[in-house]
Amino acid sequence: MIYCVEDERNIRELIVYTLETSGYEAAGCDGATEFFEKVEPEQAELFLLDIMLPGEDGLSILKRLKENSELKHVPVIMITAKDSEYDKVKGLDLGADDYISKPFGMMEFLARVRAVLRRGGRAQDKNFEDVLVYKELKLKKAQHLVTAGGEPVELTLKEFKLLEYLMANEGIVLTRDQLLSQVWGYDFNGESRTVDVHVRTLRAKLGACGEYIETVRGVGYRIGGAVE
Repeated sequence: MIYCVEDERNIRELIVYTLETSGYEAAGCDGATEFFEKVEPEQAELFLLDIMLPGEDGLSILKRLKENSELKHVPVIMITAKDSEYDKVKGLDLGADDYISKPFGMMEFLARVRAVLRRGGRAQDKNFEDVLVYKELKLKKAQHLVTAGGEPVELTLKEFKLLEYLMANEGIVLTRDQLLSQVWGYDFNGESRTVDVHVRTLRAKLGACGEYIETVRGVGYRIGGAVE
């Protein structure tokens, strides 16, 4: 989850929209109070802090974050309308990982986000090999973690591998034979019904997100619909 603390509503909504359409999970906050009420340490991957905020400013929020044992390791990008070198240096001295000055283009903004996440080893973009994202469904390979609608889901190894292969091939219809080969191995002697049973249990565990797994009658399964 990327948290954006920005008091200007239009800018905040644009940032959140840009992040979400680029494969990230994002939440907007209008100030320190809402931010500290909303932030979940185990979900946080990046903080975007505007320096000029009413009440507690971004630098003060940054200082509090770096003093918090659960949040101090999460990377931070400062957003400022100022050209003051002092503010930028102070933010970096307090532990910020980067800064970007308003006005800025969304391409530049996303490039900085990706760069900071890569350096921090906490990349969330769905284009990163270690993380797969489809709508409300997210799979992290290294951590063997799946969340559906933001809630963790406990999967068996085969269920995890099945979901991983489906998500990695978003929009592509995968036959039962392909799934058997990739998930169970070429020497697996089971029947194709094994795939159907695992898909059924996987859908049940994913709750509403289970609907993302589409049955293509007579062929197999896919996530994401047809590729146009």
